[in-house]
This record gives sequence, structure tokens and C-alpha cells, in this order.
Amino acid sequence: MPADTTADARDGTYELTVTREFIAQHYLTVPDPEPPEGDVHSHRFTIEVEFAADSLGEYGYLVDITEVEALLDDVEGRYRDTLLNDLPEFEGLNPSVEHFARIVCDRFCEELSDDSPDEVTVRIREDDLAWASYRRAA
Repeated sequence: MPADTTADARDGTYELTVTREFIAQHYLTVPDPEPPEGDVHSHRFTIEVEFAADSLGEYGYLVDITEVEALLDDVEGRYRDTLLNDLPEFEGLNPSVEHFARIVCDRFCEELSDDSPDEVTVRIREDDLAWASYRRAA
């Protein structure tokens, strides 16, 4: 396939998002949480991983979606049907959706082999009403 010669966004930014859903459990460790937050309960988490850059890679891609899906498979395998509180990455942390978003974002930034994105944002929805995100330079 020939290289993409129109890779610059000109006056904009390219964005690409890949999504995954799974169920995991947690309980909040803050003083006097409202029920059911202080008890073990489940959420159907939706993770959205968004990549952004002013230009595309050699073949007109922002990232290799196949690699992103493989990393999401690993993330899902790590957290699906687990109690987040029991995992070492949450040790000493209230397992809030905010912390969860940072942990997943850091993992993507560390493990993604493609250096095309300038920025990675992970947005995690714990239900239809609440979500948190964490954004950092790739």
C-alpha cells in the first residue's frame, strides 16, 4: 500500500476511539459511602480509548486498531469479573472510576508500540450516568 501523502490534519486533529465493555466489581473505601457504594457491587464498565494526533502514520492510520484491540483484550482479561479492590494496582487507592481510568491510560501509553498518537484519553463509564476520563501525552 502506498504511503499516505495527506497525513497532516491541517487545521484539526485526528481522533480514533476503540470501545470495550465488561463487568467488574468494587467497593469504595471512603468514609461512610452511600449504599451500595461501600458494599461489593458490580458495574458494566465501558472503556473508551481515544487516540489523537495532528498527523497520521505512514499508511494513513492514527494507530493500528488490531494492536489496540489486543491491548483491550488484555485489559478485559485483567479486570473482567474481578474485585478491583483486590488487585495490586489499586493497593492503597479508593478504586474509583477516576483511578481506574488513569491506570488503564498509563497501561496503554506504556504498551502501545505505535508512536503516532500525541495524546491518549481513557474514558470509563460505570453506568449510563457516570464516567471519568484521564488524558496524557502518549
